[in-house]
Amino acid sequence: MKKPRLMTPGPSPVPADVLLEIAKPLIHHRSPEAVAIVVEVVAGLKYVFQTRNEILILASSGTGSMEAAVVNTVPAGSKAIVLDAGWFSSRWGVLCKTFGVEPIVIPTEWGQPVDPERVAAALREHPDTEAVFGTLSETSTGTGHPVEAIGRVVASSSAIFVVDGISGVGAMECRTDDWGVDVLCVGSQKALMMPPGLAFLAVSPKAWAKIDAFDSPSYYFNLKLARKSMKDFATPFTPAHTLIAGLKVALDQVQAEGIEAVWERHRRMSLACQAGVLALGLELFSSRPAEGMTVFRVPDGLKDSAIRAGLSDRFGITTIGGQDRLKGQIIRVGHMGYMDEIDVVAGLAGLEMVLNDLGYPVEPGSAVAAAQRVLMSL
Repeated sequence: MKKPRLMTPGPSPVPADVLLEIAKPLIHHRSPEAVAIVVEVVAGLKYVFQTRNEILILASSGTGSMEAAVVNTVPAGSKAIVLDAGWFSSRWGVLCKTFGVEPIVIPTEWGQPVDPERVAAALREHPDTEAVFGTLSETSTGTGHPVEAIGRVVASSSAIFVVDGISGVGAMECRTDDWGVDVLCVGSQKALMMPPGLAFLAVSPKAWAKIDAFDSPSYYFNLKLARKSMKDFATPFTPAHTLIAGLKVALDQVQAEGIEAVWERHRRMSLACQAGVLALGLELFSSRPAEGMTVFRVPDGLKDSAIRAGLSDRFGITTIGGQDRLKGQIIRVGHMGYMDEIDVVAGLAGLEMVLNDLGYPVEPGSAVAAAQRVLMSL
């Protein structure tokens, strides 16, 4: 028997209490009981996002929140700056083109953080920019971007700052209001310890001014409709209310631990996993690793599929490889949400044994010891 160990950067493990809540008999989504749950969930999301802005809940994956952010804030024919530094951040450009928005793309080498000075230069060159679309944690490369610094740059302009926080929020520090994030997009299946199916937006007054200035060509993802319904803690269409009930339990756990303690736990796990990978002679892919995942290059002579299959077949550990131009070159290991330091140590122990099975030189215990040294020093 192999115990399943989900170590992907989404979806991530879900606590049993959350799963049990989702499995309860259905209630009606317009009942007072359902509304009371939404009231608590909105308060919990504001705490996790560190915001006083309005919260909107969508029945979709995180990409739905990204589409909603684009189609509702930038009219067709306008300009938007896209901070393209990976497979998922490039999606902002695709969405802009889909809705007739001209994307001003700032390309950044995959694995490197976006330079805030380049954002400032682009805003000077394009003062008519309506929005800047960026990313907190680029899931495809395991890179954390300097959202706080970029937010300061954008705040001095008329543009709004829209951030994909789907794989970052809950795993790494994100202070929406203090950092000048006007629209924060989040999905349920990452560090929020939930199955896929919910997406969230935190929307600032500056962003609402953009939204109210034109009629969005959207129906299901229309944020004006969502705002109107949320005044009564409801949604304009049928909500995924069983998931919302589960989310309340997950958010209760986050609040009991404390968001800063949650950030610190993820920092410790990240540093420990990075140390273990380096102790094996492997190379980290990102120059600014995001908390919540560790990404390393596949060593010469080995195939990523062989390493991942070994982890899965022998130990039940599920990881994921690279996407697009990074396919076959990297392995992405998630340690976000319902995970702790021992999960990381166990994953590294499994990696040691699988690499040894594949003929890669391994000193038994080297990765584990390196991770333990980090954990015992923090």
